[in-house]
Amino acid sequence: MNKLSIKGNWNEVKGKLKQKYANLTDDDLLFTEGKEDELYGRLQKRLGKTKDELKREIEAI
Repeated sequence: MNKLSIKGNWNEVKGKLKQKYANLTDDDLLFTEGKEDELYGRLQKRLGKTKDELKREIEAI
């Protein structure tokens, strides 16, 4: 998924991630354009998954 796709669908993706992982907060899922690496870093820390695993999961939503 490219950056524009994430931005356009982010509310939907965020909602589905929160449903799947109840321990995620709005702060964990804060998406700021140009700071995707920070988002992935927060998710990696909270979920214990690699960046590639997270990218595949987000793309699948």
